[in-house]
Amino acid sequence: MSRLKNFPISFFSVILGLTGFTLATQKMETVMGFPAAVSPWLLNFVILLYALFLVLYATKLIRFPGEVKQEFNNPVKMSFFPTISVSFLLLANAFIEHNKKVSLFLWITGSAGHFVFTVIILTRWFHHDNFKIQQMSPAWFIPIVGNMLVPIGGSAHGFVEISWFFFSIGVIFWILLLSVFLNRIIFHNPLPEKLMPTFFIIIAPPAIGFISLVKLTANMGAAEKVLYYISLFFFILLLFQVNYFRKIKFYLSWWAYTFPISAVIISTVLLYHTAGLTALRYFIWPLWIMLGLLTVSFAVITIRKAINKEICVPED
Repeated sequence: MSRLKNFPISFFSVILGLTGFTLATQKMETVMGFPAAVSPWLLNFVILLYALFLVLYATKLIRFPGEVKQEFNNPVKMSFFPTISVSFLLLANAFIEHNKKVSLFLWITGSAGHFVFTVIILTRWFHHDNFKIQQMSPAWFIPIVGNMLVPIGGSAHGFVEISWFFFSIGVIFWILLLSVFLNRIIFHNPLPEKLMPTFFIIIAPPAIGFISLVKLTANMGAAEKVLYYISLFFFILLLFQVNYFRKIKFYLSWWAYTFPISAVIISTVLLYHTAGLTALRYFIWPLWIMLGLLTVSFAVITIRKAINKEICVPED
């Protein structure tokens, strides 16, 4: 029972990572010629694991509401709650080609849930009495990036104006929050080691924004390319800092590497397919292989840590 009490909301980042890899694999199958046999198995596995996590966290909410309230009042952990709705939105995108009715249900549920999370969390940001700049981390982008995900499924299901509504929220608050984050990183103390992997989250908003804008405009214009190339620059910038990241011991925050890299792969496949930039093939394949190795490695380590009771324990 104590393990359930300490089941962290950040565990849902595992779902983001696995679903991102599933979506990237789908694109490799449909565009890059990879055999269409892997992604359905991945999708089924993610659904089962997500259902398990939802049951576990719902049980924690019922049995230990004080612990959940404490997590939500934490300036860092609070931003991980929207991973629940973001997971719905990612799964909605994964189902678009398989079952549009299921995709629509997941999209409506995810969009509505994420809007509620966005309003509540922004309200907390505006009216807090105990947040400090040092408590900010790239995890604060999670409530924002979810809004940019909505148009990907929304445009496929014909909800164009609603998609523009969410995209506008996402892109404006991303720009504002990026300025605040740069101020925090440059002029204040470095991120704690535990949160260092979340640096990769800064890649996701422009990469997903690029995909959403292409879906909304059916165009590959200047604005779309600016979003793509700034996400690519962030990715390259972080690769140059690999020595900082490889020294970090394992935390669940390691999963923050996977979803942003998936976003880079999917956006690059879209650029390759839409603009016909054939040279991108030589970037996409190694990146997808790297993502696969990271995902499998993180899954094995997470399972081993869970078995050894090194996860879901009281924090120091």
